[in-house]
Amino acid sequence: MKSENKTLKKRNLYCGELRSEHIGREVLLQGWIQRIRDIGNLVFVDLRDREGLAQVVFSSEKSGIFKKAKKLRMEDVVSLRGMVREREVQSKNAAMPTGEVEVAAEDLRLLNESEVPPFVVADPPKASEELRFKYRYLDLRRPSMQQNLKIRHRAALCTRNFLSENGFLEIETPFLTKSTPEGARDYLVPSREYKGRFYALPQSPQIFKQILMIAGLDRYFQIVRCFRDEDLRADRQPEFTQIDIEMSFVEEEDVFGLTEALMAALFDLINVKIRPPFPRLTYEESMQRFGTDKPDLRFSLEIKDLTETGRKVNSDIIKGVLDAERYLKALVIPGGGHYSRSRLDKLNSRAKELGGKGIIWIKRAEGFKSSLKLSESDFQKIWEKTGAAGDDLVLMAADEEKTALGVLGGLRTFDDSWMDRGKGAYVFCWITRFPLFEWDEEEGRFVSMHHPFTSPHEQDVFLLEKDPLHVRARAYDLVLNGVEIGGGSIRIHELDLQKKIFKALGLKENQVEEKFGFFLEALKYGAPPHGGIALGFDRIVMILTGRDSIREVIPFPKTTSALCLLTGSPSQVDARQLSELGLKIED
Repeated sequence: MKSENKTLKKRNLYCGELRSEHIGREVLLQGWIQRIRDIGNLVFVDLRDREGLAQVVFSSEKSGIFKKAKKLRMEDVVSLRGMVREREVQSKNAAMPTGEVEVAAEDLRLLNESEVPPFVVADPPKASEELRFKYRYLDLRRPSMQQNLKIRHRAALCTRNFLSENGFLEIETPFLTKSTPEGARDYLVPSREYKGRFYALPQSPQIFKQILMIAGLDRYFQIVRCFRDEDLRADRQPEFTQIDIEMSFVEEEDVFGLTEALMAALFDLINVKIRPPFPRLTYEESMQRFGTDKPDLRFSLEIKDLTETGRKVNSDIIKGVLDAERYLKALVIPGGGHYSRSRLDKLNSRAKELGGKGIIWIKRAEGFKSSLKLSESDFQKIWEKTGAAGDDLVLMAADEEKTALGVLGGLRTFDDSWMDRGKGAYVFCWITRFPLFEWDEEEGRFVSMHHPFTSPHEQDVFLLEKDPLHVRARAYDLVLNGVEIGGGSIRIHELDLQKKIFKALGLKENQVEEKFGFFLEALKYGAPPHGGIALGFDRIVMILTGRDSIREVIPFPKTTSALCLLTGSPSQVDARQLSELGLKIED
């Protein structure tokens, strides 16, 4: 059946808007064929558009359009006119918003034919992620994907309105900027005019938004694309979107209050009431209690320190670890005493994947059972110290403190059945007072845990030269259900302090001048105290829509190996383009 190229009449209703109040009304609908059911003298068609589905009935009494309807195929694009009528009682569909009514077709126009699609456009998808990404335009036709993008739009609009009402100005910052590699790897863009020189795509508008504060703009925001050439996970992409916020003349509590109110506004979009203020944990407290700086507080399992208790038990293995100035940490799993040996072996394997040497387990079943030989009295000491009872399971890790905490922190979320949902589905918290620096073995120097523009706590400035690892940062992360959805800090606004930070990072004066000279020059001219936060917009939308990956809320995502299967990028370019840029590809 050929497409009919006549003047297109405008629709007067979306398919998904049909309701019983439209009965007796003539409608003109346009969309894609979702499903066809031919029962002889009647053809039923489900027509789909952005707002939903409508059932359309073609009768053999109208032979002209009836013959056309029999030739339709899935994903054909059509325009049709008809009368809305109530469905027969037995054919009503309560699970479908338009299920009370149907359209008796009076006219049909085929606007475009479709080839047989590589997969059926339906929820849940019946195709691999790779196939869906290659034919993303088909995948995006699925109702769930369109719903995701609608929520994304509403979240962006809500953010803009909220920040505008709170005195913020939306200001764009450059995409072609200077490479300042203090963090993830930059994506580089070669310059045609200045061969051998490169722009970098911004990992963040960090320096520009601070310059806007120096410029006196006071309150800035941007929903901005950022780029990082790093290994990917479910919550990471090489290009991503963040809500970028900066404020002058503020301290931490000002940023917290604004962000909490914004979160309340965003979650109101899905009828979830968020009640600030959010709990605050220092970095040290979070690590000691939960083994991570991204704790999931929907359940209350906490790590216990058994180091001193371990010194009192008669075990050469435990004493050998503790004599090497290491630690014994424990986690109690309620009801875990019934775990089979194979389940315990899986926990042990997971501990090794997390960087540990394995775990020690203890449970009670007509006495104590354990992967470690101890006396009954030693088992009792450990059992009492952890507060375990009845059918509980005690997991212990003996190692360097960071490793032991990391292992138990990872095991803490090993099984969803451990989680107590009584606290609600969405639990936020702030993590504060991060270390300003951490040691990078590969580079053999200190690096910034967040970025080099983060202000240290005033009382720790004297430690910059003699004990940098104990300098605390005025930095903070916002965590939701174990996912970091934002991070920020109070910034350095004094030139001398910024120079001290660069010195502590092992950067030479010529390196500082080359990378950050323009910014240091700006700090000479009256920078106000300022701070801000960057919120992961994709991650927030992922949680709002109940998805497990940000790829499900990004219209055109990359794969986990940073490929765009739709366009086939990254791709090779011809020799002429390379020559114009002064580049040559080496084998």
